[in-house]
Amino acid sequence: MKISAGEIRVGMLLEYKNDLWQVLKTQHVKPGKGGAFAQVEMKSVNKNTKLNERFRSNENVEKASVEEISYNYLYEDESNYFFIEPKTFEQVEIKKDIIGEKGKMLTESLEVSISFFDGSPISVELPNQIKCKIDNTDAALKGQTVSSSYKPAILNNGLNIQVPPFIESGDEIVIDSRSLEYIKKI
Repeated sequence: MKISAGEIRVGMLLEYKNDLWQVLKTQHVKPGKGGAFAQVEMKSVNKNTKLNERFRSNENVEKASVEEISYNYLYEDESNYFFIEPKTFEQVEIKKDIIGEKGKMLTESLEVSISFFDGSPISVELPNQIKCKIDNTDAALKGQTVSSSYKPAILNNGLNIQVPPFIESGDEIVIDSRSLEYIKKI
């Protein structure tokens, strides 16, 4: 689907120069002399390279048609994560390097959204909020004010995050899967 350069937004997938690109940053510039343009920073989904491109506002670019399907997480092996589609029971495997650090937050039967381009999976979107258990954290120091900074904690999945002083080892919390920040205690 063709879109004008002015419609490019962060997170979109574009087909450009025979590759699939994810938009990281976009800035619309209207210089005093000459026509307006969009300065776009993109990352290749396949090659993991970055590209800064300038599109004039009257140019058109091809927006990639991506299909998103809900899957449930099953298990992992040395190099892949495995998911199942709950309605058709169709299984799909995705390489660990596509998911990256987010793979540590996967728990059995967690519902995720997988994006497919030309039949092959390109990204996995986790729910925004994920329940985790605190494995280990420092004890709160007496006399610290409530407004004091957060303390480090290790979750049961191995991730290191910052939590408020009142959180203790063994507590269940909710974290934001996008920023890995503490949200609330359960």
